[in-house]
Amino acid sequence: MIDNQTRKIALITGASRGLGKFSAKRFWDEGYDLFLVAQNKSKLNSIKTEFLNEQKQKQKQKLVLYTCDLANTENIAQLTLTFKNEFSHLNVLINNAAIQGPIGPFLNNDFLSWEETFKINFLAPAFLSKSMIPFMKNLSNASIINLSGGGASSPRPNFSAYACSKTALVRFSETLAMELEVFGIRVNCVAPGAMSTDMMSEIFDKGEINSGEKEYAVASKTLKDGGASMDNVANLLIFLSSNSGKDITGKLISAVWDNWGNWLNHLDQLNSSDIYTLRRITGKDRDIDWGDKNDI
Repeated sequence: MIDNQTRKIALITGASRGLGKFSAKRFWDEGYDLFLVAQNKSKLNSIKTEFLNEQKQKQKQKLVLYTCDLANTENIAQLTLTFKNEFSHLNVLINNAAIQGPIGPFLNNDFLSWEETFKINFLAPAFLSKSMIPFMKNLSNASIINLSGGGASSPRPNFSAYACSKTALVRFSETLAMELEVFGIRVNCVAPGAMSTDMMSEIFDKGEINSGEKEYAVASKTLKDGGASMDNVANLLIFLSSNSGKDITGKLISAVWDNWGNWLNHLDQLNSSDIYTLRRITGKDRDIDWGDKNDI
């Protein structure tokens, strides 16, 4: 077990492919010890040959690979025990693992699949956060980052399971950020944007009838052009995990659209307002005078 708290340790779920794997490599290159979680054992094990090299072995960076079905809370409990045997603390938890869930009108969705989407996209990150917080409480600089996604901030027809599970994750993150502030643990959500991943291929493969005209068009363009940059997302994850991002918490941050690198110059305004959060829009917010009661 590594008990030197000067070592930086990150736990990343969904680490065997796509953004999870790309981000894991970035944290590895930044000198982090890694505890990587994924369901596909063969893809996860292939990371060893890609990550390990003579230089990293000399630096004695530690790489732990753990195969787990996050839909089962008992598996997460066993994951926690394994982590405890390997490491004494955790600097960064990145809840990246997610599934698309059923695509198409909610009325036509298989509800067991709909429920499974919530288990993996929302309940698993919540339970894993609860399990890992004790390893983060005694650190001065710890970060939980939850990956948001399409539909978390606006309605997304034909993707109700995915959108609603991600919306729940964002509100959970806001709430947890307030509760954990006393421990110096910050919690944020990152919206990565449309990327050329297996999830995007699912939307394309379902066709325009199931996915909808808009979603199908976005998927087609993204798969053709490559979509949002994973490098930009990884840069944001590193920033939020570093000392530079220590004053940013409880925010939903778009890796594509938000000028997050400039936020450090406006921390007072950022942290004294509800910008970059989920909120109800009232009539007054849209200069409508007939919808709200007059101030008493």
